[in-house]
Amino acid sequence: MIVTEQNFSSMRTAMVESQLRTSDVDDPRVIAAMASVPREDYVPAERRAMTYVDRPIPLSGGRALNPPLVTGRLLTEAKVAPGDKVLLIGAATGYSAALLAALGAQVTAIEKEGGPDIAGVSVVRGPLNAGSPAGAPYDLLFIDGAVAEVPAALVGQLCDGARVVTGVVERGVTRLASGRVVAGVLGLSSVADIEMVVLPGFAAPERFVF
Repeated sequence: MIVTEQNFSSMRTAMVESQLRTSDVDDPRVIAAMASVPREDYVPAERRAMTYVDRPIPLSGGRALNPPLVTGRLLTEAKVAPGDKVLLIGAATGYSAALLAALGAQVTAIEKEGGPDIAGVSVVRGPLNAGSPAGAPYDLLFIDGAVAEVPAALVGQLCDGARVVTGVVERGVTRLASGRVVAGVLGLSSVADIEMVVLPGFAAPERFVF
């Protein structure tokens, strides 16, 4: 079957109704953004037929694009307000960056190589775990994948009271988590077990054992 723009529009509507609304993505602004931003524009041409399937989409270099539900849950937990300065870790194809921009955020997106070209989004190329100190402090840290540990280098780039949404991976299980930074300390709480991509470069440091 040849997938047309009309097909994509129908699939986007189906995604909103069957994947998002039924799974705790209940922020009307998030729903509106995901209903309007064409996800197919951020999927490699050879994978476009998978655009609205609720599974990770493989990218080059061993990376993958999170399922739509993961993106929706992260955005819902993030509670993005217009004007928020957002540090996005793992820009990949730019889909999450486009959604954050649609919600009115000022986005600094970090990607190791390449990265999206999106109006209103500043792309910084470098290690994902280094962030972008030049743009600090940020109101929101949005990690678009699961990590073993949120590095202190990223926490240090956030303002007091900043929000953090991320995935965490523990013993092979990925979980959605959210929290805040208070007096330089990040407190995270698990929200739900959910399948999400694991970002490279975030292994937890080895613990010294006597």
